[in-house]
Amino acid sequence: QVQLVESGGGLVQAGASLRLSCACSGLVFSAYAMGWFRQAPGKEPEFVATINSWETTDYADSVKGRFTISRDTTRNTVYLQMNSLKPEDTAVYYCAAKLTTSSRVHSEYDYWGQGTQVTVSS
Repeated sequence: QVQLVESGGGLVQAGASLRLSCACSGLVFSAYAMGWFRQAPGKEPEFVATINSWETTDYADSVKGRFTISRDTTRNTVYLQMNSLKPEDTAVYYCAAKLTTSSRVHSEYDYWGQGTQVTVSS
């Protein structure tokens, strides 16, 4: 059974940092590209970042330079380091796994975590 479990969300002030983690089990982690998406109330899911097996990364323009995605194959875990947080970053953040290649399209991902809430106050 595949499980993706996010952690690390919380309530912070603008300008602060958070580090999200997503621990994966039940899949061959090295064969999957991993992505982070977010969804604010009443909005569609939004691509945030992705990293493939070769650790090639891609970021949404809105987070480029502030967020960093990384993966640890020894822990089957993907991370999202979020710096200089803004109120518009407030959302539920989800990690997702996609076999082989990365994508910015959320419907192309095979497995999803349950999400972790990030709230940034002004």
